[in-house]
Amino acid sequence: MTTLTHLESSPDAGVAAPRGRIVSKTLSLVFGSEFAALTSFYLLLSVTPRYAAQAGAGSAGAGLVTGALLAGTVAAELASSALMARFRYRTLLALGAVMMGMPTLAMLAGGPLAVIAAVSAVRGFGFGLGTVVTGALVAVLLPPQRRGEGLGLFGVVASAPGVVALPSGVWLAGHYGMAVVAAAAAAAALAPLATVWWLPAARAADEQAGGGEALGLMAGLRHDGQLRLALVFAATTVAGGVVVSFLPLAAAASGNVVAAGLLAQALTATAGRWWAGRHGDRHGHANLLVPGLAMATAGMGAMIWLGSAGAVIAGMCLFGAGFGIVQNATLALMIDRMPASGLGTASALWNLAYDAGYGAGPAVFGLFAGHIGYPVAFALTGLLMLVAMPAARPGRYLTHVGS
Repeated sequence: MTTLTHLESSPDAGVAAPRGRIVSKTLSLVFGSEFAALTSFYLLLSVTPRYAAQAGAGSAGAGLVTGALLAGTVAAELASSALMARFRYRTLLALGAVMMGMPTLAMLAGGPLAVIAAVSAVRGFGFGLGTVVTGALVAVLLPPQRRGEGLGLFGVVASAPGVVALPSGVWLAGHYGMAVVAAAAAAAALAPLATVWWLPAARAADEQAGGGEALGLMAGLRHDGQLRLALVFAATTVAGGVVVSFLPLAAAASGNVVAAGLLAQALTATAGRWWAGRHGDRHGHANLLVPGLAMATAGMGAMIWLGSAGAVIAGMCLFGAGFGIVQNATLALMIDRMPASGLGTASALWNLAYDAGYGAGPAVFGLFAGHIGYPVAFALTGLLMLVAMPAARPGRYLTHVGS
């Protein structure tokens, strides 16, 4: 059995730390589990709403399917802290894989909207649970001196399925039908079951992980700046959801330019997240929050010139890089500032901030964009990140307050 030993990290004060190996055999299995879950998630993300619409549910049905998926994910994130306090990490990871994979098989034979929505909700719960648990395992297994870099590498692993599986799902559905995509998504979701029993058998509150009772979600929010960090991150995820949802509708440039802009955003976010981890381990993660927000704000500001292909692509590069930097810096800080028994809660809070912002941003943006125009609406979205600047000042996070 693998034993989890959490070593307390030093304050985020910008002092270079000793080097250590990042990826162990156990951590590579965790990375593989996250890659498989995200591959399953992205294969069906765009295909299922279209499938519901083609089955006669229309656009309202397509929206309901996506909403059910998001609702299931958020429900899992809200419940994950309590579940991790009671059950072993690997048990929950296996449960998440089963909840993602088995219901997907129900879509092989088609079905009414109610079945598709129910499958999406259960898949969302399994995905949310698995994502939070893998985040907690990564935090525990990484050497504290190189945790930021390891989280950046984890971000690269998590980003790849979105680049490959999302368009692949649409292509497979168009050429071979929904059943093939559903089968592939089910297989990917269930793949971690082959390795999950080689993962640590600890729980969040085990003495192996530092002792003490695991922090609940509300207690975690009140602990050592966690709420401020979650809000800083949510300010960028609001903009991220807006970009993905509305750039294809808003940009006057050709579809190729929009696709290039979205790809540039995804690639630069991945690169920014990895760079932020390496830089943060050496010079402090707290110092990256304000520059990351500034870059993301500048990128959104460039969307004022939506008719310019150069402005769209350059803006997406800036936004993506800033978004990736804030992603990694907030996650590293939230983990570093939690006690060992609260690492799962830190992962849950970060994922909640991600999904809440990604969902709320497009909903609010859509209400205003039709009245004030897309360029102004994008600029106002950028201003939201400026509002988060005071909460991101380095001085708030340079002094580590242990529990």
